[in-house]
Amino acid sequence: MERYDIAIIGTGPAGLEAAVTAKIRNKNILLLGNKSLSNKIEKAHTIKNYLGLPEISGEDLQNSFKKHLEQMEIEITEDKVNAVYSMGNYFAIQGHGGIYEATAVILACGLSTVKEFSGELENLGRGVSYCATCDGMLYKGKNVVVIGYTKEDEKEADYLAEIVNKVIYLPMYQEETDHDARIEVVRDQNPTGIEKQDNRCILQTDSGKIEADGIFILRESVAPSQLVPGLAIEKNHVIVDREQRTNIAGLFACGDITGAPYQYIKAAGEGNVAALSAVNYLSDKTKQQ
Repeated sequence: MERYDIAIIGTGPAGLEAAVTAKIRNKNILLLGNKSLSNKIEKAHTIKNYLGLPEISGEDLQNSFKKHLEQMEIEITEDKVNAVYSMGNYFAIQGHGGIYEATAVILACGLSTVKEFSGELENLGRGVSYCATCDGMLYKGKNVVVIGYTKEDEKEADYLAEIVNKVIYLPMYQEETDHDARIEVVRDQNPTGIEKQDNRCILQTDSGKIEADGIFILRESVAPSQLVPGLAIEKNHVIVDREQRTNIAGLFACGDITGAPYQYIKAAGEGNVAALSAVNYLSDKTKQQ
C-alpha cells in the first residue's frame, strides 16, 4: 500500500491551501474530499474580505480554486473519511472507498454540526456503523437499516443489498431515490434514537420503531471526537496551537474545525500554516531516523 507524506482531509479553503503549500514543498500528498469542493462557498453571494479578490462571488472564488488545483496538477480523491488512527509512525485513514496511509495528516473537514441520536455512540461498533463498505460483510444474510443524507449514499445501500438479506433505506433528503426492488424505501420517518434488545438494533423514529441486525448512518461528516480516537476537543472544536498542531504527534488541524472566526481567509491562512508544520514534522522525523 502506498504511504503518502501528508494526507489532507477536506476540500474547503483550508484543505486546498494546505494541499497547494505541501505540493510546493514537494511532498507526496493525498487530498480527500468532495471534487465539487465546498457547497458553502459556492452558495455565498459576495465575499468582501478575501485579500486581492474584492467583491468576488462564491461561485467565482470556487472556480478560481479549481483552476489553481488544475494548474498545480493536484487531484482530489473523492471519499468520505470515517476514522483516522495513529499507528505510531504513520496514520491509517478509513474511508468508504478503502484504507489509506500517511505519515502526517491535516484535518480540514470543516465545522461538524452533527447531533448524534440517543444511543448512537454507545452502540457504535455494536450494531451501528458509519461505513457500508467497511462493515457490510458483517451483516451477510441479515437485515439492516441505512440512513442516507445525500443521493450518493444510495450507492452504499445498493452495495449492501448485494450482501444482506434486506435493506430498509431512510432518505433524509427530498430528491427521489433510484433503487432496485431489493431495497425498501421508507420516507417521513425521522430517526430519534437507537437501542439494543437481544442482540438486535431498534431504530426509534418519530413514527414508530424499525428492528434490524445493524444500522448504517451515512452522514456527510463525523464529529471530531469520533473521527480520531484520543483527539483533544473543546466545545466540538479541535484544540490546536499556533502551528496548528493537535495533541497527537503528526496530526494537524485547520479551518472551521478549529473554531471561530468562520472566515474563508482565516481558513486558508491556517491551511498554509498546517502544511508548513506538517513539512517540518516530516523533516524532523527524517533527521531522527
